Amino acid sequence: MLKWIIILLIIAAAASLLGMPALAGAAATGCALVIPARFRHIAPNGHGNFGAMAGTAPFAKMNGIGNEIIVADMRGRADRVTAAAAVALNADASTRFDQIMAIHDARTPGTAYFVDILNSDGSGAQACGNGMRCVVQALAAETGEKTFTFETVAGILNAREHADGSISVDMGTPRFGWRDIPLAEEFRDTRMIELQVGPIDAPVLHSPSAVSMGNPHAIFWVDADVWTYELDRFGPLLENHPIFPERANITIAQVTSPDSMIIRTWERGAGLTKACGSASCAAVVAAARTRRTGRSVNLLTPGGGTLHVEWREDDHVILTGAAEWEFSGSFDPSTGQWARDTESAA
Repeated sequence: MLKWIIILLIIAAAASLLGMPALAGAAATGCALVIPARFRHIAPNGHGNFGAMAGTAPFAKMNGIGNEIIVADMRGRADRVTAAAAVALNADASTRFDQIMAIHDARTPGTAYFVDILNSDGSGAQACGNGMRCVVQALAAETGEKTFTFETVAGILNAREHADGSISVDMGTPRFGWRDIPLAEEFRDTRMIELQVGPIDAPVLHSPSAVSMGNPHAIFWVDADVWTYELDRFGPLLENHPIFPERANITIAQVTSPDSMIIRTWERGAGLTKACGSASCAAVVAAARTRRTGRSVNLLTPGGGTLHVEWREDDHVILTGAAEWEFSGSFDPSTGQWARDTESAA
């Protein structure tokens, strides 16, 4: 425990010297929409044309319970969305996002598409449940299909759009071994690992649960209102803590009943977000493992929306919630230069 506290202070000092105030500070203290036929999303008007710039790809700006998502249509192309393009898109207030979900042609038999996921800092992501719901809504509106099987770098995901418009994504099975999460040192029981922020005798946050949902998560349990914790200060420090060799998503969770909780998440590679699907899944799994809740839980997210997570008896975790369309456009996957569809909503 003591060595990790010392390391936190060393990181903070280094961050200050390198000019990284976020890290240093953390330690110191109804319009009509016209939809492209190729990529036809749910909207009041399901018609129109889409004039993409030459050589560019269509995209849709969407959100999943406040989680800001860009769904990029990369089907029929050999290139990928670059890290530079992701950073450029995120620098523009109109296209600021948490994750890009780039839809590519299937590369594995039995799957419909391969989905490449990028964070707003240009790094790759293994999972994004809220983003997958946006992908499903987009493709369901375009194709009329209701069920999909996707491949991501983390494996195969199945998803379904329901009659009420909600979307469920099978996020796969959680992993608890310290090497699988991964952690930098052995912990026999990852329901509680030795990590804290603050003074040794009065830590602000301590003893998180650790779990992998295809990506690493640490969940800190609190009794007070989750908004009383300065996650914008502690988040970057904990995300980059040496105990997490691949960095981690950091969640503060408050259990309010056996079937409900409130969470806030600092996402790896994206920062504070209004919702995080994989973190919601990780929090419910960790809560059930520590007997704080049952296996079917509603979560209130910072964006004001509600997600439902069920950890089934077959070990699969099902995430259910809504997705929302904002506007469409086209972009250059190599540079991030973009233009709004002239007939899309302003």
